[in-house]
Amino acid sequence: MSYLDNIRTFVRVYDLGSMSAAGRDLRISPAVTSARISQLEDHLSVRLFQRTTRNLTPTEQGRAFYPGAVSVLDAVDEAEAKVVHLTEAPRGSLFVAAPFGVGRRLLAPHVPDFLALYPEIDVRLRLTDRSVDLTTEGLDLAFFIGQPEDSTLRIRKIADCQRVLCAAPDYVKRHGMPQTGTDLISGKHECLNLRFPGATEFQWMLETPEGPKRFAVSGRFECDDGDVLTDWALSGQGIALKPVFEVADHLKAGDLIPVAPQSPPVPVQMACLYTHRRHQDPKARLFMNFMIELIQKVVSPSGT
Repeated sequence: MSYLDNIRTFVRVYDLGSMSAAGRDLRISPAVTSARISQLEDHLSVRLFQRTTRNLTPTEQGRAFYPGAVSVLDAVDEAEAKVVHLTEAPRGSLFVAAPFGVGRRLLAPHVPDFLALYPEIDVRLRLTDRSVDLTTEGLDLAFFIGQPEDSTLRIRKIADCQRVLCAAPDYVKRHGMPQTGTDLISGKHECLNLRFPGATEFQWMLETPEGPKRFAVSGRFECDDGDVLTDWALSGQGIALKPVFEVADHLKAGDLIPVAPQSPPVPVQMACLYTHRRHQDPKARLFMNFMIELIQKVVSPSGT
């Protein structure tokens, strides 16, 4: 296992940018951390890090070695997790975050079925439409729609999430049917916006004959809960940009209708975030696999 230990130490030093921080994370002494990196460098006959008294930076060879090293560790972790799953029942608390719409419609209804299969696991489901930080908030998994800000986390794509611009028939009767994204920013329409402290997305990305384009929509109605926007749209207050799965029943019933047909929203990814360390936990993988299979049937029946 010494070579794997050396690789694992290299990855943690690379991730944390510090020998001492990696040693603390792995619960080994600075001397052992340094020795493992030196052994790996001797084995590869290259220098993986440039070291000074104040800085440690990966060399070109270190940057080239990193993706393969991570893949090796992931493969080992996955194999070990499968063995653990076969030999002992997964147990403990699982902390999961999701947007309100995803949590309420796609996760929460199936949590009882998951817990029935794994009675020694308990699930702590946190719903919020704001961005979350897995590390500082102690989360195992975070389901999301869109693009995460933290590129250091692992992402497992679930599906391309189709979205729709929609409004109540009464709203369209009073304000007219917008045909394009340009109509939405003409000042004649009320756009319902999902916003929260720290939000960076203040525009709607829509398809146009020239390709995807951002439209800086505006309106008097804002909320950090997507379901509130749906309620406002249903009551005729304005136009909402919604994932199709969240308003499918309202569209089918005719309580909401699609608008701006010449500028449909660009699909966005639905995915699950996890950290390298969390991915080693069998119960996190079990929950992720269980939910993703069910979500894909709703969001993307073809499984894409």
